Amino acid sequence: MKEVTYKNVHNHFKLNGFHLDKKDLCRVSYCLIKEGDEFEKSIGDFLLDWFDDNSYIDLQTSGTTGVPKMIRTDKQMMVNSALATGDFFELSPGDKALYCLPTKYIAGKMMLVRSFILGLDVDFVAPSSHPLTKNETKYDFAAMVPLQAENSLAGLKNIKKLIVGGAKMSKSLEKSLLKLKIEVYETYGMTETVTHIAAKKVGEDAFAILPNIKISQNELNCLVIDAPKISNEQIVTNDLVELVNDHQFILLGRIDNVVNSGGIKLIPEQIEEKLSQRIHSRFFVGGIADAVLGEKLVLVIEGEKQPLDEHIYTSLEKFQKPKEVFYIDKFIETENGKIKRKEMLESI
Repeated sequence: MKEVTYKNVHNHFKLNGFHLDKKDLCRVSYCLIKEGDEFEKSIGDFLLDWFDDNSYIDLQTSGTTGVPKMIRTDKQMMVNSALATGDFFELSPGDKALYCLPTKYIAGKMMLVRSFILGLDVDFVAPSSHPLTKNETKYDFAAMVPLQAENSLAGLKNIKKLIVGGAKMSKSLEKSLLKLKIEVYETYGMTETVTHIAAKKVGEDAFAILPNIKISQNELNCLVIDAPKISNEQIVTNDLVELVNDHQFILLGRIDNVVNSGGIKLIPEQIEEKLSQRIHSRFFVGGIADAVLGEKLVLVIEGEKQPLDEHIYTSLEKFQKPKEVFYIDKFIETENGKIKRKEMLESI
């Protein structure tokens, strides 16, 4: 079988209903840059970068846990990632796909790469928070961030398989998605892993890894990813995990969010999980400096100050109860909707 390389464009590939080969895509990219809206110019720029003479492309990280940075990645590794996604989700040439993510970040770029490598029939729309507005087309596959899925619940019946990533999914969104008669997966990944390397069906606890991936833990119980087809080096993450077996893991939280309060280590994400059924505004918990405890756990809620009933803490263990509550009018976010916890905690 001939190796699929980054120079290939599958003969089943369609963009907005038109069969396009490599030359066509380069021509279209110039039109998008010259005459398109801002999001279309972004697509055109990426296509020109993809089909230039370089074997690599520069990707920008989201900046969730630090300053956004550029990472140089081999195009062939992005192709390998696309092929793994195709195998895992059983995508076939000619499948109809929706592309509604910003092209600036890896998730958006990879939807385009999957489309012309796997031979998908892809429609692109502006990456808004309501991507299915006035769209009744039936799709085999789509990728969204949680906010897009939340705002598209009525229209998701027209999507056979949906992957949701980029930020953690709320419990309320999970419940809503479980009611739908479609396949919905939450994905796990980052720019360094060339988008997702694992996924789980909504409602399940453990992520399952994609083909050609190996996982382990380091001495801090953080996930270590060995994926030679998408990275030349082992990727040591900041994600605390519980390994179920050699191909499944449960995500517990981020080690850089852990609060050491009086010698007791608290994982904010586990506490947030318990509180999510009782607090209906956006919120998070984290640590701020304390003279006695070193760090104290606090609850930060988006919006105006509101009375909080003590019953919201009934599911928490003694040491998991926040010592103080703060309100912030509007959370600070990255461009793709992730909450900048550290910045807001530092401002308290």
